[in-house]
Amino acid sequence: MLEMQTYGTDTVHPPVLIAHGLFGSARNWGVIAKRMSATRRVVCVDMRNHGQSPWTQSHSYPDLATDLAEVVSALGGTVDIIGHSMGGKAAMVFALSRPGMVRRLLVADIAPVGYSHSQQSMITAMRSIDLSQIETRGDADRQLARAVDEASVRAFLLQSLDVKAREWRLNLDVLERDMDLIVGFPDVSGQFTGATLFLSGGLSDYVLPDHRPIIKKLFPTARHAKIPQTGHWLHAEKPREFEASALSFLGA
Repeated sequence: MLEMQTYGTDTVHPPVLIAHGLFGSARNWGVIAKRMSATRRVVCVDMRNHGQSPWTQSHSYPDLATDLAEVVSALGGTVDIIGHSMGGKAAMVFALSRPGMVRRLLVADIAPVGYSHSQQSMITAMRSIDLSQIETRGDADRQLARAVDEASVRAFLLQSLDVKAREWRLNLDVLERDMDLIVGFPDVSGQFTGATLFLSGGLSDYVLPDHRPIIKKLFPTARHAKIPQTGHWLHAEKPREFEASALSFLGA
């Protein structure tokens, strides 16, 4: 079972399940989840090979979807689900394979397609840190800065570093081996006809007009919206706008 963090006590509506992206964790969504929990019960999970969840020898989207199904069964059998990036792909495969378990689906800045980019450079950067020399998070940041210029990216990656234990809370070996699966998308069949929103960053190129036909085929009721002046990490860059859009859609 995936590690879960739960916020709020609402039992009138299905819970909102949040699935994070690659190298992320449930804690990345804590601020948004706490605010949303004023009106909804929100459950954030650590995906497999991330955070406090089990490490496994596979990282395919059918496997991630099965993990989500196990969580949803424990939550009562039906959820509204938000998935960002890798978590968005997992949420899509989950909704397509088990449509009766999903009421509403919000896909954050990702499409059901394969991408040509790889996140291998981030794994290489994390491996470059000499963990034996780490006493503080600042020590790790200084080492990571040799490979990663952006302070915000370093801060994000370092959320998955256990400084005291001097180890990553990421199964880097499996994530590296299965990177092609992560940036890809599996062959899937069927449709999810429930309410679906593809919410994208206005400055992001992850969801393009060329993706609309495959989205329409798999998610025939899908609507599209953008948060202006934000990129792929739209929930981190514009959390209030993301929260407002999500609550509007999920409460419709």
